[in-house]
Amino acid sequence: MGNLTLSNIELYYSSSFDLKARIIKIEEEESNHILNVMRHQIDDEIYVTNGMGKIFKCRISQINKKIVETKILDEFNFEERFPYITFCLPLLRNNDRLEFALEKCTELGLTNFIVFQAKRSVPKKINLVRVEKILIAAMKQALLSWLPKIRYASSLDELARLDGEKIVFEQSSEDYFSRDKIKAEMHYLFIFGPEGDFTIDELGILNSSIKYKLAENRLRTETAIIKAASLL
Repeated sequence: MGNLTLSNIELYYSSSFDLKARIIKIEEEESNHILNVMRHQIDDEIYVTNGMGKIFKCRISQINKKIVETKILDEFNFEERFPYITFCLPLLRNNDRLEFALEKCTELGLTNFIVFQAKRSVPKKINLVRVEKILIAAMKQALLSWLPKIRYASSLDELARLDGEKIVFEQSSEDYFSRDKIKAEMHYLFIFGPEGDFTIDELGILNSSIKYKLAENRLRTETAIIKAASLL
């Protein structure tokens, strides 16, 4: 197992692995990019991640219609940067803003997300299939090897029942957030308020949470999310 310098490599994603045979198959949009955009051919070398901390150096061995089959030449392991931190994002009126925040957090190394329905959120669910594609693209763009995990929570009550120290970002707090507030290997839920803020009932649920502010001025929800990620 060698050393890999992440700079200008081409990184692709696949979940179709046969590690005993040292074979990775790449399909659909990824294979289309390899064949029709980058114009790769048999014997070309590319890099593929499994989204679970590994990047493989591969050689293209077969091309069959829309499937690219590769042979593993080497593999490289990377640690997950923030395995104990989960960002809890409220549904926003504009899906593009929420997707933008998720994309940028992924590029900054965050790997655990919960999207939740606050009482003042617009009552609609997020398209998790579409979001996963955005997260894959962001992971590859940033040359990372951990594909974020994302799930949906129907209420703040559901978040409150989860294990982990709850941190809420609140403008009225007198204490600013910084990375040194976080203890190593302790589980945290970073909870961000929706447009229009939490209701009185929701603030009651969060009453025992640790509260920090991110800036002197009030930030949009998606800006606060990205700032917290960048401070980490």
